[in-house]
Formats: sequence, C-alpha cells, structure tokens
Amino acid sequence: MAKIALVTGGSSGIGAATCRLLAQRGWSVAVHYRTGMDMAERLVAKIRQEGGRAVAVEADVSDRTDVLRMFETIDACLGPVSGLVNSAGIAGPRARFETLDPAGVEEVFRVNVIGTFLCSREAIRRMSTFHGGEGGAIVNLSSGLSNTGGALTPFALNCDENGRRSSQVAYAASKGAINSFTMALAQEIAADGIRVNAVSPGATFTGMADTDRMAAIADTIPIGRGADPSEIAEAIEWLLSDKASYVAGANLRVGGGRLG
Repeated sequence: MAKIALVTGGSSGIGAATCRLLAQRGWSVAVHYRTGMDMAERLVAKIRQEGGRAVAVEADVSDRTDVLRMFETIDACLGPVSGLVNSAGIAGPRARFETLDPAGVEEVFRVNVIGTFLCSREAIRRMSTFHGGEGGAIVNLSSGLSNTGGALTPFALNCDENGRRSSQVAYAASKGAINSFTMALAQEIAADGIRVNAVSPGATFTGMADTDRMAAIADTIPIGRGADPSEIAEAIEWLLSDKASYVAGANLRVGGGRLG
C-alpha cells in the first residue's frame, strides 16, 4: 500500500508537525491549508528539500465541492490517500453560553465536525476495500476539553468581566461529536480495511494557546508543562502506522496526565 497522507490544517501547529514527521517516516504528504498559503508552501519546500514528496492543497473543509476538488488534486499529484489526519479546527468564541452568537457556534461545528465528516467520506471512497481500495487509516483530532469542558482550567483563566465562569462550550461540544463519530465510524468501516481512531491532545504550544496561558495552567498538568506539537504528531503517526494495526475506535489522550 502506498503511504500517501492528507493532513488537514497542515500548515501550522500540530498539523505542520505531523506533516514533517510523516514525510520523515516515508509518507507522501498533502499539506492542506485554508488561509496559510505561505506557511504551507514553505513547509512543502522544506519537505522536498529533505528528499520527501509533498504538495500544498487549499480548501474550505466545510464545503463539499471544495473537499472533492482537494481530493481530486491529491489523486492527480500524489495518488489516492491511504492516511487521513483530520487536524483542521478552530477554537471559536470563549464566552458565557447565553451571550454566544449562534453564527460563531455554527462556524465551529462547520469546520470541526462537518469538515471532518466530508474529508473522511472522500478518504473512505478511496481507501475502502469494498470500493476497490487497499485500506488505510484515519486519525481525528479531538481534545481533552471534550472530556471536561474546561473544568480543570484555573478559574481566573475561565471567567468573564463579571467574574462568572465562562468556557469554550462550542469547541468542547464539537470535539465531543468527534469522539462519538470516531467510535461509530470505526465499527462501520473496520471490515473495509480502514482503521479510525482519535487523538485528544492536552495543552499544546500552538496558535490556539498563548504562552502566558500555557504557563498559568502548567501546575494543573502532572508532567508540569505543555506539549510540543511534535509530541502529538508522534501519537498520530503511530496510529496511522502498521504498528497500530489492531487499534480501531480508540481515543488516545496525550495530555501529560491531565484529563482535560
């Protein structure tokens, strides 16, 4: 089976770290981006410079026409995917639920949930042995917040101007949906040669978490620090690899001992 992977949200953060690692481990990589064209192209150039095979692909993952075009581009440039990492996501608003703009909530679900659905569907159509494919693996990015809703975050970091607790309700709920989707899809398509799993990162040094906030929550992490994106990438690569050949429907927490 050819090792060809699409990493959505691949131009930065955990996605970029995953692209780099997969290329080092012999995968041809499609680096997806929505707005970070320059970062995606620099990453592709770096991978190629190091002897790897990569292409940058742009798409709005919440738009089915865009997603189909993206997969057709990958088919033409690299071949049909055998690995998919659904890493594209947005944090959305951090505010009291009753004050949230429904449009902001809908945007979180369009990107984090519908985007994962649409990309998985196109990947399955290429991987499934029922459809003539050779099998493959899908890894969905969840979050520790899906388990706790942010309850372990210090109150001072999760309160509004009135001193009332606020959190990322939409983001946590969207990742809860990813957890259920992962379990259900894993059971549905295992017989088609496709393994589906999730990774739930804890606090990680990415664009979604600023340095001051990470320092403030370090004491709540048993290991005592946030994760580097490369540490999350190792878990993702393992789940894509044959070393995880009997792992399906799992949600691997990579959070330094912190549950959320």
